Amino acid sequence: MKKNIFLIWLKEIRAPFLTASSIPVLLGAAIAWSHEIPFSWPLFALTLLGGVLMHAGANVANDYFDHKSGTDDINVDFINPFTGGSRMIQEGLLTPRAVLVGSLFLLAAASFIGIYLIYVRGYFILLLGLIGLFSGFFYTAPPFRIAHSGLGEVAVGLNFGILMTLGSYYVQAGSLDIEPVLVSVPVALLIIAVLYINQFQDYTADKAVGKNNIVVLLGKKRARHGYLMLVFVTYLWILVTAILRDVSPFTLITLLTLPLAFGATKTLYSNYEKSKELAPANQSTIMLHLLLGVLLSVAYLLDRIL
Repeated sequence: MKKNIFLIWLKEIRAPFLTASSIPVLLGAAIAWSHEIPFSWPLFALTLLGGVLMHAGANVANDYFDHKSGTDDINVDFINPFTGGSRMIQEGLLTPRAVLVGSLFLLAAASFIGIYLIYVRGYFILLLGLIGLFSGFFYTAPPFRIAHSGLGEVAVGLNFGILMTLGSYYVQAGSLDIEPVLVSVPVALLIIAVLYINQFQDYTADKAVGKNNIVVLLGKKRARHGYLMLVFVTYLWILVTAILRDVSPFTLITLLTLPLAFGATKTLYSNYEKSKELAPANQSTIMLHLLLGVLLSVAYLLDRIL
């Protein structure tokens, strides 16, 4: 049967998870719009496309280097599509060389968009782009292997939370502001939570190849408390910043997602050693990040309208 190369590459870039880069771009733009800054749809579209291409390139690069290190090849506890990579190399649908070339192409495409945004908005975009390229490619690539050092979670939260939100705001406003940083912290914490909970199924393979993420360093049982802290601090941050009026009070609508957070946490505590039974918590955490990010954006639309 003929292979559908388009569908294979959609799986390779892990298309359903590109919401991780879309959400902060949407949020930064929504904050700028609420500040009554003249809004540029073309610049928003370019920012979104650049962010998604950068994210896709990082996903593909990580697949290649996780294959080279052996972690995906020996992973038998993965739960598709949440953990264990795209599996395109492992299933023989793409060669390692094609995956590496694909990652470089995607990162180059994101860089070309970045060059244009630097031209129209300034060198702050260059700084953000360099941080994104470095941490995306070297997340699992030698010699830095950020994910192997216990700093992967910090890099993901910084890039897919604070920096992308601030960058999106900056593209629209042409200036910096503390509010996008404050609003983006919950998004940063929850994208860390997405990565964090996925590490439970990857624990055995990651430990075997020395990929010392936080779950490997703590062990599964103690690592459960780390997830709880991420969720707890997310909602505490929203409450405190909204009450102090550092952010829009409409951000309190995100408290509607609390039942989803509670359910995911309960599932993790009960099934942290059971890969299949933990899968609903993986899915719920992804939905929690998506819904909370969308609601934060809606909060800022309401802030201007009302």
